[in-house]
Amino acid sequence: MRANEINSSVTAMIKAQIPTFVWGPPGIGKSSIVKQIAETNGYEFIDLRLSLMDPTDLKGIPFYDKDEHQALWAPPSFLPRSGEGILFLDELNSAPPAVQASAYQLILDRKVGEYTLPEGWAIVAAGNREGDRGVVYRMPSPLANRFVHLEMDVSVEDWRDWAYESGVDERVIAYIGYKSDDLFSFDPTKNEKSFATPRSWEFVSSVLRSGMDEKLLLETIGGAIGKERAVRFLSFAKVMHKLPNIEAILESGQGSYPEEVDVLHALATGLVMAVRQNPSAERMDNLLNYTLELQSEFSVMVVQDLQRAGFTMEEQKAFDKWVGKFAYLLA
Repeated sequence: MRANEINSSVTAMIKAQIPTFVWGPPGIGKSSIVKQIAETNGYEFIDLRLSLMDPTDLKGIPFYDKDEHQALWAPPSFLPRSGEGILFLDELNSAPPAVQASAYQLILDRKVGEYTLPEGWAIVAAGNREGDRGVVYRMPSPLANRFVHLEMDVSVEDWRDWAYESGVDERVIAYIGYKSDDLFSFDPTKNEKSFATPRSWEFVSSVLRSGMDEKLLLETIGGAIGKERAVRFLSFAKVMHKLPNIEAILESGQGSYPEEVDVLHALATGLVMAVRQNPSAERMDNLLNYTLELQSEFSVMVVQDLQRAGFTMEEQKAFDKWVGKFAYLLA
């Protein structure tokens, strides 16, 4: 399932209070999606790493109640007591089997020992697949049967939408548009320390904005996404100086038209980011007029990226002319 589909499905499962497990390879944003759902809906969010716990940690510490003349369990303070939220069990299948077994009752019956999970709280878990070379244990069937299982795939379109919204460096967004296969390169059969994932490209964006000496960029970025990929990316980033003046295009609707494919990818990303940062009807019309003479696939890419971001084109003066020219590509 794509990221936006996972978001919708998990949100529905949370509202129905059905325990859900999100599977996927490392670095694709499983944890980020669950946290985003919490932020969007105003839920509290508690991230529990059961792999760091002992089997007794969830049940609490036993003590003797003099009044009741019996032993009781003091629930741990990290479990929620009220309100609405998501109890997120990240890397659940990285926990030893004894710890996973201690979570059975909490997941199915919403209680463990003397503790009961408040009604407004839902349980979501996530983990890597057994073939991903991570530290994982086979999930026992009784525990697996307590979840609805969803598997998350990597989608370049979803990632680009997220990257625009999150302010990822435009050179990174443009490069992934140019060479989409480089968004995710994890291969569980290879013993690589550095490989490309949505998470490691976010690292690259941060490195680019850190002010680091350019002489160190290759080795540092290579440490995030792999040396060969870093060489390709930095070579691509150098084309940014070949771009026409994007602000002048949006002010006048006119400008030069590059021919190199890599430069066109960078231009399309730059136009989208500039409009998103400073939108107006006039700038949108100028953008549409300019893209009338842009290579068709890049013209469509610009408009579709803006539409997915929530921009409406139908009321723009130049939109009818744009549709008339590119309608055959939209069918």
